[in-house]
Amino acid sequence: MHPLDRLVILLYFAGLCFLVWRVSRRSAGSSRDFLSAHHDLPWWALCLSLVATETSTLTFISIPGIGYTQGMVFLGIAGGYFIGRGLVALWFLPRYVEGSMTSAYTVLGARYGAPMQRLASGAFLVTRFMAESIRLLAGALPIVWLFTQSGLPVGRWSVLSAILVFTLFYTILGGLRAVVWSDAIQLGIYGFGAVFCVVYVWLGMAGHGAPGSGAAGQGWSMAVQSGKLAVFHPLTAQNWLGDPFTLAASLFGGAVLSIASHGTDQLMVQRILAARSLREARMALIGSAVVVAALFGLLSLLGVQLWVARAGRSLAADHMMSSDALFPHFMIEALPAGIAGLLIAGVLSATMGSLSSTLNAMAGASLTDFGPRPRRWIEQAMQHIGYRPGPLSAPRFMTLLWGAVLLVGAALFTMGSKSAVVLGLTIAGWSYGPTLGAFLCALFLPGLRARAVMAGYVASLACMALVLIVGQLRGVAIAFSWLVPLGILFHLGAAGLYRALAGQRAARPEAASQEPQRD
Repeated sequence: MHPLDRLVILLYFAGLCFLVWRVSRRSAGSSRDFLSAHHDLPWWALCLSLVATETSTLTFISIPGIGYTQGMVFLGIAGGYFIGRGLVALWFLPRYVEGSMTSAYTVLGARYGAPMQRLASGAFLVTRFMAESIRLLAGALPIVWLFTQSGLPVGRWSVLSAILVFTLFYTILGGLRAVVWSDAIQLGIYGFGAVFCVVYVWLGMAGHGAPGSGAAGQGWSMAVQSGKLAVFHPLTAQNWLGDPFTLAASLFGGAVLSIASHGTDQLMVQRILAARSLREARMALIGSAVVVAALFGLLSLLGVQLWVARAGRSLAADHMMSSDALFPHFMIEALPAGIAGLLIAGVLSATMGSLSSTLNAMAGASLTDFGPRPRRWIEQAMQHIGYRPGPLSAPRFMTLLWGAVLLVGAALFTMGSKSAVVLGLTIAGWSYGPTLGAFLCALFLPGLRARAVMAGYVASLACMALVLIVGQLRGVAIAFSWLVPLGILFHLGAAGLYRALAGQRAARPEAASQEPQRD
């Protein structure tokens, strides 16, 4: 690794530390400020934080590879995201913001009682634990490769530990304020890196060919003919279920997925709830759809540019066994000193941004949705060891606890799982559909009672787990964009069935009491 690259990485970490220090000094020092920033953050910072939270190292690394192999298809998914977030802004945000809530699941608690709120929050914590453990592990792998290829060999667990310790440092010190502002800076870093790479390749300076040459012009014609600039895949009888990039899967499935993620997932909702007003919350949410579409477009375009520059050469010809290896290989082999370091810092930013958001959201859900007991247990444990708890003791301890749990989870997946990335992409689909189904019942089906909704929720989680397990065993591919609609159908069907059966049981005693008595 060039000394200039190392300097850039060090400056990045130093700047982030300074930012967290400044933000922590402005904190009010209360648990409410730690978890919700007193609902006083600007919409544009929340917009950037939303994008940084939903993207990760895998997104930053994988989309150029997908652009290389499949073209601009992630722009179609972004179109579905825009539709979904518009519906969230219309349906969900008024309930959240007007109630000054700190947890998405408070809506379910107010409608169906505390047991339903705890059930949904518990599913969120299980989902986040599994997904973020896998994301943390899988996100460390390209970082290890980048450092090793740059002449600075490091072990996987050194990278994992360093990422977790530094992320815990600024998350515990500054709470949601530090998370949001660091997210904004981190997104700016890898967003600038994406723009630079696109311009750099376009000017023909990356060593993969000159985009302005006649050969490259011929390459762009080949790209058009090969469908690399198409936003959707054509629908066929073979790909209607397993391809997430058809028109219906991208727009409809992507919209439903976005409603679930940004309307019911505490990871996203916590940021939206930190806005100063309903208007600013909507601006942050809709703005995030625009920013994520731009980011997807830049990274996809970079992949297509590299396909043109390489004349469509197979990745295997350069010993790249996966499309995920394309962007790291390009960063190390083609970018000038300093910029490569900035991109490595961008990869680290993507990993830490999603991790810090997850830690803060899990701590908030644990202390908000399960009543006063978790906070009381933490404070009693601190008093037992002679430590006087303060207003931030419980949220900071809970953040630290979830960090340790995620590290253990990453260790378990390292020892037992060989398909961590695939598993991580399907976990969100397991709980998103049932949870969105419960929210839709609360908003649009007032006749359904709590027991029916809870029964439908549990049954749909079980059905989704069965679908994913059987599909993997049988080799049946279900596109991630169809998992959420499927979960909604399971939930509504199970809740309706429970209501019908409960109605029949209630009708039998009534009918028996109306029968004439015989002598």
